[in-house]
Amino acid sequence: MSAVEVFLDETPGETRGVVLRDGRCTHLLIQREDDPAETRLGARSIGRVVEINPGLRGAFVDLGGATPGFLPLKRQDRPIRGERLEVAVVAEPRRGKGATLRRLGSGEGPPRLLQAAPDVAERLRVLAPDVESITDLAAIDAGIEAEEEALSATHVFMSHGIDLALERTRALAAVDIDYAASGGRDPKQGRAAANREGLRQAARLIGLKRWGGLVVIDLVGDGQEAEAQMKAARAAFAHEPQAVFGPVSRFGLMQLSLPWREAPIEEVLRGADGAATVQTRALALVRALRRQMLSDTRAPRLVAYCHPEEARVAAPLAARLGPRAAVQVDPAAPAGRGRIQEP
Repeated sequence: MSAVEVFLDETPGETRGVVLRDGRCTHLLIQREDDPAETRLGARSIGRVVEINPGLRGAFVDLGGATPGFLPLKRQDRPIRGERLEVAVVAEPRRGKGATLRRLGSGEGPPRLLQAAPDVAERLRVLAPDVESITDLAAIDAGIEAEEEALSATHVFMSHGIDLALERTRALAAVDIDYAASGGRDPKQGRAAANREGLRQAARLIGLKRWGGLVVIDLVGDGQEAEAQMKAARAAFAHEPQAVFGPVSRFGLMQLSLPWREAPIEEVLRGADGAATVQTRALALVRALRRQMLSDTRAPRLVAYCHPEEARVAAPLAARLGPRAAVQVDPAAPAGRGRIQEP
């Protein structure tokens, strides 16, 4: 049985949860205080049908927020415009797409939230029952390390002689497993072991990044060992019951489909330009300030000096840390390069 560690970081403005299994991060949960409650995974709402799109085989449903959700329709479904429905969010919004919904039944009244989605602490209890959450300094560090791994495009596993490259495009997610064969080992056995570990790590990282949709994996070798490769893939993705596997091509390419559930980590933390958003930078500054306060308990007061845009977001959050914390504008500070020191 794997060793499980759970971390809960409740920094003002953003709560993070991290799950480690055998020392490797499998989940990074992020909940921001300004996240629309009606579009979080698992939220239940009364919605109003505002548009029916036969071409998409679905209906757009007003949930009471800025962006309607999308309700896929079965052949027998016949909703009408203006109809009230009770719905649940089964996939959070992604860039350019609203939340995906599941119909629970008929509804009454205006669009509104009926039941909030589980918060980070509740989800951690589901993911790791009976494991007590580690908080404060260790939790902050665990969240930072998990974020770095989730946002990285390349991952090296020297003990197995493999490195993975993962890239997400509009159409699919691509994974390349590269293997450096070591001398003295049977080449076929080496390729098989590399594919097993590569698939296992790919499954973990795709889950950590919170990707779904079509996934194409470039395996080590060609498709002559397709049966063993498929067995390894099914074992690696066994935690995902909705995974659908395609055949391994003669070029050693494997295709599979995974369900979307949560917003991808990179879309939560970064803007369309790929850079960290002002909110992400400000929250990181508040988290760093809280970390410094926990590690340096003797300092009577700590001030975060930062870019004006970041200060506007960070200042009211830092005030909730208590009288020892403060944020001050530094017009000369580059974006994302704030500093923390005693005044």
